[in-house]
Amino acid sequence: MSLSIGIVGLPNVGKSTLFNLLTKKGVDAANYPFCTIEPNVGIVKVPDFRLDRLAAVSKPLKVIATTIEFVDIAGLVAGASKGEGLGNKFLAHIRECDAICEVIRDFKDKNIVHVDGRIDPNSDQETINMELIFADLATVEKSLDRTKRDSRSGDKQLIYFTQILERIYKQLADGKPVRDLEFSEEEQVFVKTLNLLTIKPILYVLNIDEAHAEDFSLKTANQLIKINVKLEEEIGNLEPEEQAEYIKELGLKESGLDRLIRSAYKLLGLDTFFTTGADETRAWTIKKGTKAPYAAGVIHTDFIKGFVRAEVISWEKFEECGSEAKARELGLIRTEGKDYTVADGDVCNFLINK
Repeated sequence: MSLSIGIVGLPNVGKSTLFNLLTKKGVDAANYPFCTIEPNVGIVKVPDFRLDRLAAVSKPLKVIATTIEFVDIAGLVAGASKGEGLGNKFLAHIRECDAICEVIRDFKDKNIVHVDGRIDPNSDQETINMELIFADLATVEKSLDRTKRDSRSGDKQLIYFTQILERIYKQLADGKPVRDLEFSEEEQVFVKTLNLLTIKPILYVLNIDEAHAEDFSLKTANQLIKINVKLEEEIGNLEPEEQAEYIKELGLKESGLDRLIRSAYKLLGLDTFFTTGADETRAWTIKKGTKAPYAAGVIHTDFIKGFVRAEVISWEKFEECGSEAKARELGLIRTEGKDYTVADGDVCNFLINK
């Protein structure tokens, strides 16, 4: 399952540095606007302690984590929706992503210029969000003009589409993102064809320094993670064993990067199920609410058609038992059919009719 998070923000807010740390890909992160022009893409392991715990039981030859894709996108400036900076290219790259991670600067460094000459996180957030809204307004206005004109024929479907577009247009004209609207399943089918930017789920990363005021928060109801990217860079330069010790000394349970990766994973509405045995212990990605045959299809598409049943146990119960054999002996592995919705943390064995 290939789903991606686009990392966006104004120039010089720490986007590319954060991307470097996430992916260890080493893209250029120089101190000037538009250093990133073409998007850089990196595949990142999703940290999951459950995978390690299952592997400790099964002692497999291989352990494979699930992954998420991050895309480092060029910095945006005011007027991007009208082509300023790298506007059109920037917006096109965001459209290709499934969700947005917006990095906002709240650190002071006289050696790193701010495109607006001042540090104002709420203003920066407003700049980016309004540019996305303006871009969506242009898209919706164009569609609305066409459907209004064509619906004069009396076509009921076009009249229906016009009503949806008018509701979306009002939302955007009021300066609000489309993600805040609710749509029926039928309406969602049409809305998806518009490929709007502000309907994508969004996660905010506030790039802070030691001087950051703990009681400060962005004016947003969306998910917010505060990360000291410079500190994370220091942690990333240490050996793995030293990293864990340093994080502990800082009084943290995990690094800010791990929090970000897991949050991004959940932002996309994803769950994880596991398969485990002597050969391999592996985490698999599914959309929340996935039925058993389609979860099996993530392993191999032929498994959907050949699905017979699933043997399922929670990862906690599997670990408690200490082995699959013991879990079977205690009757803790249950059989589920085609209508079963795979839960996050399930350990599954799919029986397939070949």
